[in-house]
Amino acid sequence: MAEELRKFTVEELKQYTGENGQPAYVGYKDRVIDVTGSKMWRNGAHMKRHQAGEDLTAEIDEAPHDIDVLDRFPQVGILVREEAAEEGEERPMPKMLAALLERFPFFERHPHPMTAHFPVVLMILAPLFTILYLIFPIRAFELTAVDCLGAGVLFSFVTIGTGFFTWWLNYFARPMKAIFIKISVSSVMTVVGLIAFIWRLTNPHVLDHLAGINILYLVLVLSLLPMISVVGWYGASLTFPLPKKK
Repeated sequence: MAEELRKFTVEELKQYTGENGQPAYVGYKDRVIDVTGSKMWRNGAHMKRHQAGEDLTAEIDEAPHDIDVLDRFPQVGILVREEAAEEGEERPMPKMLAALLERFPFFERHPHPMTAHFPVVLMILAPLFTILYLIFPIRAFELTAVDCLGAGVLFSFVTIGTGFFTWWLNYFARPMKAIFIKISVSSVMTVVGLIAFIWRLTNPHVLDHLAGINILYLVLVLSLLPMISVVGWYGASLTFPLPKKK
């Protein structure tokens, strides 16, 4: 008779990080897999992005390699998530969303990463071309800044929408500091960008008379730079997390 596999909770799995002589176990769906012998998991870290001792279901599903690479390593247990469910960390996927993903598998990975690059670039270029116009008063610089600002606002709405979609799909809408910061700052950034864009459309020469209230327009545009930097930083922290300090 085959030996019954041990059951691991998410908390118990965290003991097997591959560090300090511990074996390296990773969770994938209902499986706990021993990757200790893999050269790709030395000291419990994989590609400086993933750490053993964690439930990596979402990360593995998004990996560029096929899932069958896990079959090369022994399954040492069964992962149970009763604690996570009780704490509300995971939420059932809405039926409509599940049906959409079944019909269009493309949406499982690509919408947010594909759209996120546009507002990042555009919200950086808008203030930079504005600064160029102030230094070198060439109208083409100012017009380019306006074009980038308008497109940046448009893509911000799209990216925020796909961001909520990915948050639910990959993280079960769990409360996460990085995501809450991204939601808050990107929302403020979009509103600020929209106000500045409408202001510029109603006053095409706002930068030609930088006095009084017009200075506020410049402040709004320049504030986009630090805000998009914060959004980009925390987005990168989810995709490329820093390795944990020993």
